[in-house]
Amino acid sequence: MPGSLVVLATLVPIAGLGQDLEPRAYSVSPVGTNFVVLSFLNSAGDIAVDPTIPIADAHSNIHAVALGYFRSANFFGRSASVTLVQPYSWGTAEGRLEGELARVYRSGIADSKVRLAINLFGAPAMKVQEFAKYRQRTTVGATFSFTTPTGQYDPNKLVNLGTNRWSFKPEIGLSHPFARRWIIDAYGGIAFFTDNSQFLGQVRSQDPLFSTQVHLSYTLRPRLWAALDGTFYAGGQSTVDNVIKDDRAQNVRLGATISVPLTQHQSLKVSYSAGAIVRIGGNFRTLSIGYQYLWGGQR
Repeated sequence: MPGSLVVLATLVPIAGLGQDLEPRAYSVSPVGTNFVVLSFLNSAGDIAVDPTIPIADAHSNIHAVALGYFRSANFFGRSASVTLVQPYSWGTAEGRLEGELARVYRSGIADSKVRLAINLFGAPAMKVQEFAKYRQRTTVGATFSFTTPTGQYDPNKLVNLGTNRWSFKPEIGLSHPFARRWIIDAYGGIAFFTDNSQFLGQVRSQDPLFSTQVHLSYTLRPRLWAALDGTFYAGGQSTVDNVIKDDRAQNVRLGATISVPLTQHQSLKVSYSAGAIVRIGGNFRTLSIGYQYLWGGQR
């Protein structure tokens, strides 16, 4: 059993389950608006394996809860915002190595995430009264996101919830309304990673990961909308002590999202996505449910 656990542990993507699919990520809110979001996520599916490793039926089932806080702001006359997210994750992975069942379980705090956003074109910073008269037009925004190495990490273990490294992702996004109720969003970004110098006594580095997203959403009535989602991401090949691994991603994921208002200050968002075209590490299904509470806004 110990030998099969070691091999299986090298294959489990607990620290990074995949790419986010977030429609209307560049929507505008009045200055001083606050959101608190509590989300639950389940991700399950096959684990991509090196064809030289004799492991079969490898799959994982990962859960996470995340607490997030969002606040909009006025940045030199432009609409801007900051978002903070702290997840807690737990999950299992298992497979068969030469017929022997192996299983790995982890539970703990994952890496924190910070997102800074600013609207570059199409929507200035607005107070509540101004925002009530605002009708969305084509907007262009930019974000800078980063994750911190604050998650649970043991340099003597192959599987960890934290990554023991920083990551940085600049992104630019376009949002365009048409035909009264429709909105199309398109984003493009690139993630950069620092090295993990405590990977079992070795140094693990990773190439940049390129990603694009496209979302088509329809507003049924104010604050009630649904979207079809898609993302393509490529790159991210890793190197361990100058040995290049065969783990370059080139995947497509498709999904759907619906956002439902519960009260004036509360809403619920449900999303589902799955791998459509998979080369490495993207053949999983993800269900996410988020509760959001809204308050504030300058008058």
